[in-house]
Amino acid sequence: MATIELGAENFERTLTGNDTVLVDFWASWCGPCRQFAPVYEQASLDHPDLVFGKVDTETEQSLAAAAQITSIPTLMAFKDGSLVFAQPGALPAAALEQVFESSTSSRSAPTTTIRGAPDEHLHHHHDPEPALRCRRRSGPGRAR
Repeated sequence: MATIELGAENFERTLTGNDTVLVDFWASWCGPCRQFAPVYEQASLDHPDLVFGKVDTETEQSLAAAAQITSIPTLMAFKDGSLVFAQPGALPAAALEQVFESSTSSRSAPTTTIRGAPDEHLHHHHDPEPALRCRRRSGPGRAR
């Protein structure tokens, strides 16, 4: 399955209407986002049983703020509508596979939902180098 664009109008419905949903928060100006995009796209084709969504943080600023996105790309995984993984940075394919395995396992317990999710409740499976992520801009053309 190819990736789907997510926005305020379909985000909640997509999370609650599917077992496992992966969400890539990204922006076109972000180099690491462009680096991660083909890895994420290929993974969506390799795993047609999972839903792969993308949120453009420039056009969906309120959604990115609600998800507490401060660096991009940020990958989040939701199981049965609850957040089970969140990690900023461009993940390599092998680390992305580990996210799929842990997010789809029956042992994967929900940690929290997206609303007000503090970082200490998120599962961090991989810590990419700071060079593999961008600071999210706050407003058009302004760095945060």
